[in-house]
Amino acid sequence: MKAIVVTDQAAGTAGMTLTERPEPPAAINDVIVQIHASGFVPTEMEWPSTWTDRAGRDKTPSIPGHELAGVVTALGYGTTGLSIGQRVFGLADWHRDGTLAEYVAIEARNLAPLPGDVDFTVAASLPISGLTAWQGLFQHGRLQAGQTLLAHGAAGAVGTMVTQLAREAGAYVIGTGRAPDRQKALDFGAHEFLDLDNDTLEDADGVDLVFDVIGGDIQRRSADLIRAGGTLVSVVGPTEARPTNGQTIDFVVEADRAQLGEIIQRVRDGRLRTNIGDIAPLDNAVTALNPTTRRKGKTIIRVRP
Repeated sequence: MKAIVVTDQAAGTAGMTLTERPEPPAAINDVIVQIHASGFVPTEMEWPSTWTDRAGRDKTPSIPGHELAGVVTALGYGTTGLSIGQRVFGLADWHRDGTLAEYVAIEARNLAPLPGDVDFTVAASLPISGLTAWQGLFQHGRLQAGQTLLAHGAAGAVGTMVTQLAREAGAYVIGTGRAPDRQKALDFGAHEFLDLDNDTLEDADGVDLVFDVIGGDIQRRSADLIRAGGTLVSVVGPTEARPTNGQTIDFVVEADRAQLGEIIQRVRDGRLRTNIGDIAPLDNAVTALNPTTRRKGKTIIRVRP
């Protein structure tokens, strides 16, 4: 099968190559999915799981990518809940070969049914961004109607999901980003926008939940803006930032079939819009994933025409 592989962590996405790899076998509880579309997160090149297995051993050449939409073509022993020919989408295991390929072996529990009225490219943009937003807001942040949310990176792939889901839940959303992001963040539902280069972050004083995708000084300053009993949710790794009378939760997104179902239903009925920038075929994936200008949305690789 055709696949994108990486072998050199220092080279990052610039070291990607399109090559031939063996098709994966289906282990116990696995399914094989013929991938139609795949999503990619640029920070994958910094994740240890891209380069080593769970025991810390070098696993290169690695196939990156963890978001997929496609069709089940084979079932491993003991697999239940899915059938051959079924449309699915989901989140592949961090330590196994990923989804920038024509086929992937994936645990059945990491997949959810994909309704026939949702395009594969749309579905492939949802697993990481959608699940990260859902879990950060509701599972870890315990967001409630009437609360105020400070959403960093509000125009990004995760941020636009955070904004839409929080607004639907009845929260007041203050988005942040760079000046060119203002209109996009507002279009996706932010009530206000703070330009981190020119506005004063401390104007957002008195928020119930901070959703952080930036870290560093912005994260530390944001912790001071949280009301008593509030929460700072972070997806950028362990943090020392602590609200004075609140809590900090750092988490790694996990596959969840029920949550994927909630997300895809919102896409189907128009409550949730995706933030897709470029769509490129697998043959042009290396170029598409090494843009010369700033990304304006999530890049999706269409593996099958």
